Amino acid sequence: MKKRHFLKMSLLAISTAWLSSTLLGTKKAMANSSQKFEVTKTEQEWRKILTPQQFYVLRQQGTERAYSSPLDKQYNKGLYVCAGCALPVFSSETKFNSGTGWPSFYAPIRGAVATSVDKSFLMTRTEVHCRRCGGHLGHVFNDGPPPTGKRYCMNGVALNFKAT
Repeated sequence: MKKRHFLKMSLLAISTAWLSSTLLGTKKAMANSSQKFEVTKTEQEWRKILTPQQFYVLRQQGTERAYSSPLDKQYNKGLYVCAGCALPVFSSETKFNSGTGWPSFYAPIRGAVATSVDKSFLMTRTEVHCRRCGGHLGHVFNDGPPPTGKRYCMNGVALNFKAT
């Protein structure tokens, strides 16, 4: 019986290690990206200007907890800018309530964001990042409202709101 228990525990440990590396290991920090951006800083420089949560999301491709951002329910007129470099990335005119717990938009400001393939968490998604500093903003999905049919699901901590 002890041998069977040992084998089960060993299999569980190996499976956990493999799953952890699969789920977490494919997310690479944007700070280590080989892509060139207008605004570049060292990891230490980013840590000086960003909060720990902003650094986690913008530079390490993290995700904030759903319903934790006050920007989710922000509906005043204005611009949403990248918290890393202050580039305007979304307008309040394209914001909508997706019910997901994250600020959502049906379109970015033209030329403000770029996308890349994100294969973390055993799925393929389209990552959205700031075209100027490369900061991870969130993901875009094909289940949004007209006129685009897109849902840009953004991390509120990756954005700052500037009223107009």
